[in-house]
Amino acid sequence: MTANTYFVQINIYSETGAEKPTIKGFAHRAGEDKDGHIIYESKFEVPPSFGEVGAILVENEHHKEMYLNDIVLDGPRNGPVNITCGSWVQSKHVNKQKRIFFTNKSYLPSQTPNGLTRLRAEELLNLRGDGQGERKTHDRIYDYDVYNDLGVPDFCSELARPVLGGKEHPYPRRCRTGRPPCETDPASESRTLINYVPRDEAFSEIKQLQFSAKTLYSVLHGLVPSLETAIIDTDLGFPYFTTIDKLFNEGVNVPMPETFKEKALWRTILPRLVKGIEDTGKEVLRFETPETMDRDKFFWFRDEEFGRQTLAGLNPYSIRLVTEWPLRSTLDPEIYGPPESAITKELIEKEIGGIMTVEEAIKQKKLFILDYHDLLLPYVEKVRELKGTTLYGSRTLFFSYPSGTLRPLAIELTRPPMDGKPQWKQVFTPSWHSTECWLWRLAKAHVLAHDSGYHQLVSHWLRTHCCTEPYIIATNRQLSAMHPINRLLQPHFRYTMEINALAREALVNAGGIIESTFSPGKYSMELSSVAYDKHWRFDHEALPKDLISRGMAVEDPSAPRGIKLTIEDYPFAKDGLDLWDALKQWVTDFVNHYYPNPSSVESDEELRSWWTEIRTVGHADKKDEPWWPVLKTPEDLIDIITTIAWVASGHHAAVNFGQYTFGGYFPNRPTVARTKMPIEDPSDEDWKLFLEKPEDVLLQCFPSQIQATTVMAILDTLSSHSPDEEYLGKQMEQAWGDDPVIKAAFERFSGRLKELEGIIDERNANENLKNRTGAGMVPYELMKPFSEPGVTGQGVPYSISI
Repeated sequence: MTANTYFVQINIYSETGAEKPTIKGFAHRAGEDKDGHIIYESKFEVPPSFGEVGAILVENEHHKEMYLNDIVLDGPRNGPVNITCGSWVQSKHVNKQKRIFFTNKSYLPSQTPNGLTRLRAEELLNLRGDGQGERKTHDRIYDYDVYNDLGVPDFCSELARPVLGGKEHPYPRRCRTGRPPCETDPASESRTLINYVPRDEAFSEIKQLQFSAKTLYSVLHGLVPSLETAIIDTDLGFPYFTTIDKLFNEGVNVPMPETFKEKALWRTILPRLVKGIEDTGKEVLRFETPETMDRDKFFWFRDEEFGRQTLAGLNPYSIRLVTEWPLRSTLDPEIYGPPESAITKELIEKEIGGIMTVEEAIKQKKLFILDYHDLLLPYVEKVRELKGTTLYGSRTLFFSYPSGTLRPLAIELTRPPMDGKPQWKQVFTPSWHSTECWLWRLAKAHVLAHDSGYHQLVSHWLRTHCCTEPYIIATNRQLSAMHPINRLLQPHFRYTMEINALAREALVNAGGIIESTFSPGKYSMELSSVAYDKHWRFDHEALPKDLISRGMAVEDPSAPRGIKLTIEDYPFAKDGLDLWDALKQWVTDFVNHYYPNPSSVESDEELRSWWTEIRTVGHADKKDEPWWPVLKTPEDLIDIITTIAWVASGHHAAVNFGQYTFGGYFPNRPTVARTKMPIEDPSDEDWKLFLEKPEDVLLQCFPSQIQATTVMAILDTLSSHSPDEEYLGKQMEQAWGDDPVIKAAFERFSGRLKELEGIIDERNANENLKNRTGAGMVPYELMKPFSEPGVTGQGVPYSISI
């Protein structure tokens, strides 16, 4: 709290539930606590007839906003009453409405004492707003809008982007900002300086430790422009692999922005990335060597690591079981050419050494696939019109050995009919011959670029950041702050809207980081809309159902949790299911405490409105889908809440905090393939270059220097845990601790997560688990619940906070 005097009113309801007149008083500064927080005190005379205190109304008489952490009421008749605020209170000169804060005691709507019923409804109305006008930074209003602020058509037509959200481009909804429309495209919102999020969703400046969002902002607005100044030729690639190594040994000299010069903020905000050169005053961007590269310099080159990373890498959400043969496209053959895959039965049987037929391999669940064919093929022609990039539709087939390790068998790359040429498709396989071997490596680079784009745009951005925002908006609009489910979910929502707003400003926007460094280019967000339309469904966001939908698990009543993995040594799934179980048990204990019978769920009007709004407004383009779960019983609510909590915690951790570990050395996961395969309609000159210098052709295919260094800097920041990160099950919310039943349930939850830490360590030491242990292999620790600050490759925060 800042040093302000503010007016306090206490709303008290009597034991009979009647609303009593408020008792008023002033709070004055009384000192500071050991953490430097300012303490205010006020005295009130409360008659015995007033009963329990249910809420406090606060008015800030100062001219500046203040951050109110908590209020504690204590007196001779009753023990301390805790009110957790954690909110900015605006000056009464800015907002004349008094702020309402409820005590930590939770109530379902039907159980709310009469003295609080009016305030409960009033606060929800305040948070919903009227849907009019441009939002100001001090507002606390939650409303919906489509993604109409990605482009800047008023600046130039090249930066115009389609609106995401609606029949043509289905998409989840974001928070409404109300900014005026663009002049050249009234359907698009202008990108003024203020990118509004409700005031309490923004990064709290009261925190003394640096938050990762500030670091990300510094990278986007300071470091990246400096890189663009230092590397003038945006098309310049890496001439040798040793040049890539210099990024970790010597670094890149970068000019320091004027805003950073006075206090050398580079090294303060970005200590891992930016180093000072003594005596010269220059700054150098020198990357830390990723743990993968540090353990094994050639890890990225090995096919077995390529296969392993589909199970224990950055994107473990794409690998799926092959259940039908032959492989066929579902796209229109009149537009995209013959639908049959060029990967034949004979080729596969040859690659697996004739030990079984394809039919037997499918029956025994031995064939797996990364399939980006139908998603990417419609964009090939459009992407190839962009400068400095290319694209294919791709399929990659793997065979599972008894050890559980995956061996890549074949890569198919497809170009649709275009430029007067027929469909082109080619299958590449590992080989002992130099020409086929180098073609395989190039094909693998293309597939990895496809997987990198899908990971960033779909597994990461769409399925966690983007799809969670409607849950946050609906929770604040429909569930009172005193609703127990609101209090259960709030830790899973911290800072997500702030991060998403920052992403729309400089990461996923037109001409932003994603478009300039990933394969789909300007079509990146449009591609994520296609993925949302074709593949996203809420029920499959639950980890067990996701695994079953991909054929990576089956329901099995005899299995410990009723689910059996198709590949037992699937590190992400194995650890993730343990984390899921612990999370679901915590949610179960919580929900059953407040909803002891089925009717209590159906009679909760706030809960019904919340779930209806998520389905019909937040995910409006999917509102008529039959797969939405019904909400009638406590069991229904447990499944829904666990899914939301999992996406914000376990799912996000799995696809986020390993980004630098696996992508920091970019040849392992190139984000773009800049050149087509040398065997596709080759000129004599191109084919001659490939035969004489295949390494040069691979380097030309990799990202340019500016693309690579930009992505590396971003991935380092996104992979970093802030010193003030809040980890799943580590710290108890005050409202939970005030209820003995919930407190005991949380302590059990926390204990399970501590046990999981040890279980994961044991698995990573088990030499029989080949996808976890081996020479030079990085153990899979992304599902370990807790982490130290920094780029650790472990730790599961409650929320999507970076």
